[in-house]
Amino acid sequence: HVQLVESGGESEQAGGSLRLSCEGSGRTYDKWCMGWFRQAPGQQREAVAAIDTTGSATYTHSVAGRFTISRDNAKDTPYLQMNNLTVEDTAIYYCAADVVNFQLAQPYTNWGQGTQVTVS
Repeated sequence: HVQLVESGGESEQAGGSLRLSCEGSGRTYDKWCMGWFRQAPGQQREAVAAIDTTGSATYTHSVAGRFTISRDNAKDTPYLQMNNLTVEDTAIYYCAADVVNFQLAQPYTNWGQGTQVTVS
């Protein structure tokens, strides 16, 4: 089990950038595959990006080329760098972790509480 706490969400203008962090605690963090998901008001939660234990990343089509997922195993923290934000990126962003590499699927067993990103 790993505990996850997201941070970095705030209000930003369209075209701007934000970086989200997800601090994790628990044993063997470097063995966990990580994902970022988001849920806009009235919408279902959707995948954004995922990174496995080797650092290989996967992105959903709508953010490819604008968002970058990375991880710092020394700090037990994955990051989501979001550039060229659009109003469609407005959502609550969640990080997730699992020892299984679910990539952009959602059966991760560990989830954070979310951080709000608002783009106007």
